[in-house]
Amino acid sequence: MQSERIAIVTAAGRGMGAAIARELAAQGYTLALLSSSGAAETLADELGGLGLTGSVTEPADLERLVNATLERHARIDAVVNNTGHVAKGDLLDLDDAAWHASLDMALLNVVRMARLVTPVMRAQGGGAIVNISTFSAFEPSLDYPVSSTLRAGLGSFTKLYAERYAADNIRMNNILPGFIDSLPHGEDKSAKVPMRRIGTMAEIAKTAAFLLGDGAGYITGQNLRVDGGLTRSV
Repeated sequence: MQSERIAIVTAAGRGMGAAIARELAAQGYTLALLSSSGAAETLADELGGLGLTGSVTEPADLERLVNATLERHARIDAVVNNTGHVAKGDLLDLDDAAWHASLDMALLNVVRMARLVTPVMRAQGGGAIVNISTFSAFEPSLDYPVSSTLRAGLGSFTKLYAERYAADNIRMNNILPGFIDSLPHGEDKSAKVPMRRIGTMAEIAKTAAFLLGDGAGYITGQNLRVDGGLTRSV
């Protein structure tokens, strides 16, 4: 087993991305982090990794991140595709620009990253990718019309990717968070959750680390709800 594990985490400057980065560092991963705010560079300095400033919506920034990681470490074992928030609004009030920008943020970011890292992972004998999605991907909510629509597409892409690359020992799975403390939520939100509480960034981070690790070695193409029982579909 490879002793040094290299992980890329995007939108890693704060929130769930930063929590995932900290958890992976605690589990022995060497990190390459990206965020648009510059906070990923600060966090990377703290965790002994590589930090770059850029956006998941810019193909050149993703390519720069992957190339810098390979120049430093010559391999990529794990990727967490985390993003910022997509457009919100009433269903038909959202214009084309909002939909196109959100497509880059919620779906094409994963496709573009997959194009970059899949040849690397195939050459080295495997790897794992985790995408941060949303609880509303398969139970769409009018509160989140763009996210619900595009991340349902992400679920389909993930299933297709898993089928295509499982034989190369490359796995891809999605985490579907519910209401998480990376954002402020009122009592009205926690009351909707069967567990009667908001989830924590640490819980998402530990789930991501599990899905990237050997313990999830036979799990691919899945959409794992981490939502306290919020969604009801079987």
